[in-house]
Parts: sequence; C-alpha cells; structure tokens
Amino acid sequence: MSPVPAFNTGLPNAWLLAIVFLLLGYVPLLTLKDYGKKTGQGEHYGKVERLINVLFLALMVYSIFLPLQLRTAWFYSGLVVYLVGLTVVATAVVNIASTPLGQPFTKGIYRYSRNPGYLGQLIVFVGIGVASASWLYLLFSAILAALTFSLIGIEERMTLARFGDSYREYMNKTPRWLGIPRSAKSE
Repeated sequence: MSPVPAFNTGLPNAWLLAIVFLLLGYVPLLTLKDYGKKTGQGEHYGKVERLINVLFLALMVYSIFLPLQLRTAWFYSGLVVYLVGLTVVATAVVNIASTPLGQPFTKGIYRYSRNPGYLGQLIVFVGIGVASASWLYLLFSAILAALTFSLIGIEERMTLARFGDSYREYMNKTPRWLGIPRSAKSE
C-alpha cells in the first residue's frame, strides 16, 4: 500500500467494483414498489446523514481514479472481502423486498444483524480499499463506518418509536452488526 494515493483513469479501476455494488445494492431497492415507505426513505436525520452522503459520493468519485492492483495479493484479498460484502447487501435487498409493507425487517439475514445493508456496504468499501491498496480509501471507509454507527442509533430510535415493543424485543435478541440471535429463554 502506498501512502500517496494513485490517480489514474482507466478501465481496470475501482469504479468497476463500485458500479456493481451500486447496481446490485441500490437499483433494485429504488425500483421496488413502496421501497421508500418500507425503509423510511425521505425521513431526514440531519447533519450526520448529509456527511454520510457526501462521504459516500466521495468514495464513488474517488473509485473512478483509483487503479485496482490486478494480479497482486492485495487485489485477490480485497476481491474476496468485496464479494462477501456484496453477498450481504444482495441478501438484505431480497429480505427488504420480501417484507410486507408496515412491518420491520426481521427475517432472513436480519435475524443475524439489525443492519446488514450497512454492514455489507462497509465490507464492500473495505474490499475496494484493499483491492486497490489504498490507505486513503480505507481511511474514508473507517470514517464512513463511524458516521454510520451514529446514524444507526438515530434510525433505531425512530424504528422503535414506530413499531414499539415488538421491535424492542427484536433489538434485544438480534445483534446490531452481526452475531447469533439470543433466544427468548436467555432474557
């Protein structure tokens, strides 16, 4: 990894991975009927959300100029991490699509993580950073993770207000990021 970021435009750049992530992770959601109602899209969370959006856009733009380190251990390691993240995001998209309107997402991958979409997104960005051997991309990804952690707290409070005790029970059983759900007996 180089401490100085590389800026080159070309076909084998990180934008290839970023585009696949956007197409798989966001286009299906944006084309789903009632997506905005299901996810609360359109509700604004203030300054944290704006910072996340700016950083997300910065990562997408930076990926255009960031060469992938093809045929290196960095590339292959990053590609594996990226594919894991992409799988998590795709699974979350399917679970959102299959959840009836007016119900929280608690089935499928949402049994193991209350925030698999965010988790998958962060894994994708780490994978891109490693595949391109970019410290700067990884630093931006870490900042995005910290901001996302703040946003999740806000979103969970809003979801708790919307769904009440059933969501509180889900929160008590299901880890925020990733893990084995706790059974009702252990509470």
